[in-house]
Amino acid sequence: MQKTIYLAGGCFWGTAHLFSLVPGVISATAGYANSDVPDPTYEQVCTGRTGAAETVRIDFDDTAVSLTDLLMLYFRSIDPLAINRQGNDIGTQYRTGIYYTDPADLTVIETLLATLQRRYDRRIAIECCPLRNFYPAEEYHQHYLEKNPQGYCHVDPALFREARALRSHHPASPSPDKEALRRRLTPLQWEVTQNGATERPFTNEYDHEFRRGIYVDITDGTPLFLSTRKYNSGCGWPAFTRPIDPSLIDEHTDTSFGRIRTEVRSSSSGAHLGHVFPDGPASEGGLRYCINSASLRFIPAEEMDARGYGDYLHLLDS
Repeated sequence: MQKTIYLAGGCFWGTAHLFSLVPGVISATAGYANSDVPDPTYEQVCTGRTGAAETVRIDFDDTAVSLTDLLMLYFRSIDPLAINRQGNDIGTQYRTGIYYTDPADLTVIETLLATLQRRYDRRIAIECCPLRNFYPAEEYHQHYLEKNPQGYCHVDPALFREARALRSHHPASPSPDKEALRRRLTPLQWEVTQNGATERPFTNEYDHEFRRGIYVDITDGTPLFLSTRKYNSGCGWPAFTRPIDPSLIDEHTDTSFGRIRTEVRSSSSGAHLGHVFPDGPASEGGLRYCINSASLRFIPAEEMDARGYGDYLHLLDS
């Protein structure tokens, strides 16, 4: 399905060129977003009196590249702490921002912004709000770096190579099963399990859930964790000392967001669950499985038998 997102990342020449290279991006159009002046000219925008931001409209096929993939590339193309400045360009028109037209995208955007914020002690300066308007820039701004290969660009050229090689978590032709799964999951559940997003800490569904029961894979129902192995780690997400059985979990090295971590996925479905850290209770083995609520479904003990998980009830007493 074709979708659209609007990204302000400083001078639109580099941002437009970067995203035009991504497989699955249909078009990347330079323009002016959220202007107080109808259809402003470049000269008007440069005065700083229009309120417009140099922005790129990105039309993409979300069966080929996800919004998560695009935003993670976007974050790497900007200085998220800079206010009204990127590279050598200074002014309100060079502020950073994510502008959306589909309200369903907001959960994903806010989740990824929260993930990015945790890397910094200072508040990031990326604004996030609905798109009010967008006016394509003058023709000479479109595909500027293709017309002027030596033109100014604040984006690291290494990112251009990465953009060309970007491969989404989505297959080129989603299977009927994947399409059915997407319809069944919420946008947040989809982005977490299929695209490796991380939900907000402390406000997710199971952070404060400590009733007796079992936690299963939200995508296929495979039992993964028990309430008796869950503890309050203070990290803001459900934390478990271990899964029901190690064979239920696959671990992978994760270098996203400039850190090296161990990602945890469900062995049965391949769904992203969270990460495992070596700072859990020493008496329980020393591990902390930090798991997104959006990747799980909690089934209370009193419902386990009726919902087909009665064979696991005895484990809650062990």
